[in-house]
Amino acid sequence: MTGTPAQQDTEDYKPVSFSQTVLTELMIPAYANFGGKIHGGILLSLMDKIAYVCAAKHAGNYCVTASIDTVNFLAPVEVGELVSLMASINYVGNTSVVVGIRVISENVKTNQVKHTNTCYFTMVAKDDFNNPVQVPGLILENREQLRRFIEAKSRKEIRGNYRKELEAVNIPEKDEQCMHLLAGERCRISG
Repeated sequence: MTGTPAQQDTEDYKPVSFSQTVLTELMIPAYANFGGKIHGGILLSLMDKIAYVCAAKHAGNYCVTASIDTVNFLAPVEVGELVSLMASINYVGNTSVVVGIRVISENVKTNQVKHTNTCYFTMVAKDDFNNPVQVPGLILENREQLRRFIEAKSRKEIRGNYRKELEAVNIPEKDEQCMHLLAGERCRISG
């Protein structure tokens, strides 16, 4: 690296506001499921698009989706509503960023607005040879961004612990022990 420490600091860090992104789209009949509501997959596709844009703007590189954490569908989206997705970098690692996404829908006739989804995408920055590349650090500009960063860091630690706990789960050797674990569950063992 070249330059003074102050120059390096501004080159290696970007403020959250630099990459904040909003995407708005009208929900058309082709997006509806058999129940007349918008397919969850349509919303996930829109979330993936905005996560990419937000992450790529921050990283200055191509980014790929590594994981999606906690997609909550809070309210259905109707045909004819305007859906707005708001994305922001919540956390940065070495080669990855966590993009927080809030989705709202608006009934354009009644002006009723509802919060429909919240989710977190982990995106990894890639170079031209498809290798992970370091992302810039993050400049937190206000208390809300600080809260989001700390929450994302905590979610990352919880996921790591959860993974370890799942790996430690053992299926008992004896059928009696299995039957005890399955007591009260809605399953049967055939054969």
